[in-house]
Amino acid sequence: MELTEKILHYLEKSGKADTLTLATEFNEDHQKVVGAVKSLEALEMVVSEATKSTRWELTGEGQLVSDKGSHEAVLYNSIPENGMPQAEVMKTVPNAKVGFSKAMSAGWIFIDKSGGAPLVKRKVESITDTVQDHLNEIKKGIDNIPDNVRNDYKKRKLLQEVTVKSFLLSKGPQFATTIKKLETDLTSEMLLTGAWKTLQFKPYNFDALGQPPECGHLHPLLKVRSEFREIFLELGFTEMPTNQYIESSFWNFDALFQPQQHPARDAHDTFFMSSPNATKDFPMDYLERVKKVHSKGGYGSQGYRYDWKIEEAQKNLLRTHTTAVSARMLYKLAQQKEFVPQKYFSIDKVFRNETLDATHLAEFHQVEGVIANRGLGLADLISVLDAFFKRLGFDKLQFKPAYNPYTEPSMEIFAFHNGLDKWIEIGNSGVFRPEMLLPMGLPEDVNVIAWGLSLERPTMIKYGLNNIRDLVGPKVDLQMVQSNPICRLDK
Repeated sequence: MELTEKILHYLEKSGKADTLTLATEFNEDHQKVVGAVKSLEALEMVVSEATKSTRWELTGEGQLVSDKGSHEAVLYNSIPENGMPQAEVMKTVPNAKVGFSKAMSAGWIFIDKSGGAPLVKRKVESITDTVQDHLNEIKKGIDNIPDNVRNDYKKRKLLQEVTVKSFLLSKGPQFATTIKKLETDLTSEMLLTGAWKTLQFKPYNFDALGQPPECGHLHPLLKVRSEFREIFLELGFTEMPTNQYIESSFWNFDALFQPQQHPARDAHDTFFMSSPNATKDFPMDYLERVKKVHSKGGYGSQGYRYDWKIEEAQKNLLRTHTTAVSARMLYKLAQQKEFVPQKYFSIDKVFRNETLDATHLAEFHQVEGVIANRGLGLADLISVLDAFFKRLGFDKLQFKPAYNPYTEPSMEIFAFHNGLDKWIEIGNSGVFRPEMLLPMGLPEDVNVIAWGLSLERPTMIKYGLNNIRDLVGPKVDLQMVQSNPICRLDK
């Protein structure tokens, strides 16, 4: 007979039962009985009520006393009729220190000092080992020991009080001596035959948590992006709106004093839009100033001396850098009645018609920082870059002169990577040219320093990836996304 059926038959006869009693009755482990009760309770065949009880059990030392006698009795029995030197007693008898003390208190032994070296001798001819007798009674489940004696045994670590949790059982609303298997699923066959009308179904447990659903994981790029963003915000920067992926050539190139015949404006380097292929929404007075500085010069510059065409500026494209957003923000700043210094940053996607390889994609992220204030120069740029990159974990920087159409001077930024044990290029920087800033309407004594870097490159370094296609694109291993830890750039 199954354990569950044994429990049901027992309840049929007695009406109520304790799981501890059932465990003894069936010679089964108590936890196994509790498991069977839970199954019956789910079927509403029994009702259980949790209860607690305490009992005294022998400790390991108490078990030893129960088997071989108390420490004082063992010591008494070890002493011959003519006595034993005290030093030898303490050295040879197990647990002699406790046994000697208790035997002396009980009046079983005494010390004879008349012959020189103290001898331990028996004081009585026979003893009764009450401690052993008490422990044997407790082992049998008989507990008639006075409380003060029991507490003394507890102090001697011969007994321990154990709290036992059990369940008091009674018959449930669906009680029966046999278990009828309940259906768990409603099948199409039951519906077609109508069998569901006579079948009994197991009740649904709407409190069960169920199978945990698969959850999303942050991509390593997003983890690094979050770190960059925190650094900018801690340094007091304001985030620029970068949700406009489509830009006009005017804001992407012309406003940055990049000539219309520049190779970057060729279809081999830039994705141009086919529909809509052009825009006419420009601040016209600003556009005229940009046209003039390109074709004829101004603000101390001779310009590029070419025939600037508005049709080229109107072309729509996927932005090639977030500096186009910086140009819009600086123009907006210039329209204020009174100039207020600003610090801007952005982290977002840009698009270039690149040949795909291990280090290049057609779309990637640009991290850009811009500071506009009076009297800024190259020394300020180097100082800010040093503070910024130290936050990223790069404390060794080198700067190499470079050329950008819209910054002068310009610098490429190199950092020593301890993990790779070499210098790597991590960004570009410079001071925006007057030909870019003054047509916007910014005061002549206001300078703007800026820098930009890739988001993908530090992410690849951080997570030990050699191929950018392992980080972005259809070949990405989803396990890599799930298992990679949160990024810490300074580690």
